[in-house]
Amino acid sequence: MCFIFGQGKEHQKRIIVDVGHGGKDSGAIGVNGIQEKDVVLAIGKEMIRLNKSIFGDEYDIYLTRYDDSFFTLSERINLAKSLRGDIFISLHCNSFYSVARGMEIFTFYSESKKFDYNTRTSISLGDEILRESTLNINIENRGMKFANFQVLREMIKFCPAILIEVGFLNNPVEAAYFSEPSGIRTMALAILSGISNYLKKEL
Repeated sequence: MCFIFGQGKEHQKRIIVDVGHGGKDSGAIGVNGIQEKDVVLAIGKEMIRLNKSIFGDEYDIYLTRYDDSFFTLSERINLAKSLRGDIFISLHCNSFYSVARGMEIFTFYSESKKFDYNTRTSISLGDEILRESTLNINIENRGMKFANFQVLREMIKFCPAILIEVGFLNNPVEAAYFSEPSGIRTMALAILSGISNYLKKEL
């Protein structure tokens, strides 16, 4: 595995962005032919660009992949752990029936950990990203949800951890939206703005 490592400033919060799927694993396929692996990679790269151009390089952002490569869940988790991030975000796209639409965000939950700091802060982080997205994008807020996804189950032990389903690629409107650079940019900006709002509240 080969990754690009930046020169993070000491005061920067480190954000790990797990870019879902890749390589032989295309993920969801849109009604217009776009692939989930390409959409989420574009959003991740745009987050890095906007962090520099708009946020003044405020955050130290790492992706789990920078090109169309395939990595197992275990490889992604091991990389994320080694980077010791302050926030872990996994990017994905949904697929269901054609009228399904909107963004939803997942975090891990167990009854024994319901008052755990990372559980509470994961919910807070997800809420801020959902708020920014619904304010600035014409997208339905499907809310915060809980799931026993491996990446969340492992990463929430170390930091706030969420998985974002940015939209439904089998919905013609949302598939068209994520086919345009403007859609990718707006989504990346909404996610970064949500992170910024969350960190300001937590500090």
